[in-house]
Amino acid sequence: MNRRGVIYDTGIVWTGPGYKVPTRPKLDLSTAHRELQIIRDDLHCNAVRIAGDNHERVAAVAADALELGLEVWLSGGINNRPPDETMRSVTAIAELAEQLSHAHRGRVVLIVGSELMLLMQGIVPGDDIGQRVATAYGLLKAGDHSANDRLNDFLARAVQSVRAIFHGPVTYAALMQLEHVDWGPFDIIGVDHYRDARIKDRYVDMLGPLLTQGKPVVVTEFGMRTYRGAESEGGELGFGVADIKRVYLHQLPVIGHLFRERLKGVYVRDEPMQARELAETLAMLDTAGVDGAFVNEFVSATFPVGDNPRYDLDMNAFGLVKTYRHGHGKTYPDMTWEPKQSFAAVAACYASHQDTRNPGPMPPGPAGTT
Repeated sequence: MNRRGVIYDTGIVWTGPGYKVPTRPKLDLSTAHRELQIIRDDLHCNAVRIAGDNHERVAAVAADALELGLEVWLSGGINNRPPDETMRSVTAIAELAEQLSHAHRGRVVLIVGSELMLLMQGIVPGDDIGQRVATAYGLLKAGDHSANDRLNDFLARAVQSVRAIFHGPVTYAALMQLEHVDWGPFDIIGVDHYRDARIKDRYVDMLGPLLTQGKPVVVTEFGMRTYRGAESEGGELGFGVADIKRVYLHQLPVIGHLFRERLKGVYVRDEPMQARELAETLAMLDTAGVDGAFVNEFVSATFPVGDNPRYDLDMNAFGLVKTYRHGHGKTYPDMTWEPKQSFAAVAACYASHQDTRNPGPMPPGPAGTT
């Protein structure tokens, strides 16, 4: 793989009926700088997908990553908003991408959205991602492809809009099992592709039709949670095992202490499984011939580790490091987290490639041009 990446979350607010959860309520830029250094030097990444809904944070972290020599994939999306508001956000990120690319030509990629059928209002009915998942799969089983038609209509308009602003490569992060994207307008084919129990026997085969289209294929997101049995789950891989409403209520002033954050039930921590699954998936993707992959994610700040299994929210986390509620780690005493076994597994996979600092040339320009 040319692009060996990880997702770096600068913070996004997840909303739904009865909850509003920010993934990174606070982000100190000096902390972000140190984490990006570790991503480059110790995790051996040459690319990073910068995610978040705060454009100022995204801009600052992206600029820092570029100065550190990393290729940046801008993924500044908002969650659970209507199409017109989402389009304005996409346009704003395109403006940021163009500004960054002036000083770092050929090292910025724009992602115009991620799994919008589920994460944006208006493609399928539903108040949040859970409701829209049920609706979307119901439509698909019934042979109704109108949701994909609406998605491709939105994406066509989005690409047309950003092309007038940003002159670098453009892609989209499609949900592999649900969204059937018209890749004609894009420079890179991007898919969020998790190797869950439902598709393990055909995980690589599903990429076949994309690899024959003559464009680079990048797995823009994949990962594994940290509890025993996550590798055998289907839906729980996506929705997780944390009691999200209690995570939200715990943040409230005055009464928050009454709602201690916890998991939905009793689970067993399994770091070796997470590490093994990520290493196996990376090996499969490398053999398949994809151009790159981004592990989800470096740090999951909302889900701290705990000694009591019921309150060990890190079991719900995709993060390569475990966050502490208090104190600092041992490997990096200046950080409030400690690497998990998956960190070492991914680092070993990425380090095994030569020339890890140079991700190789990007597509030459807008789709259909030379």
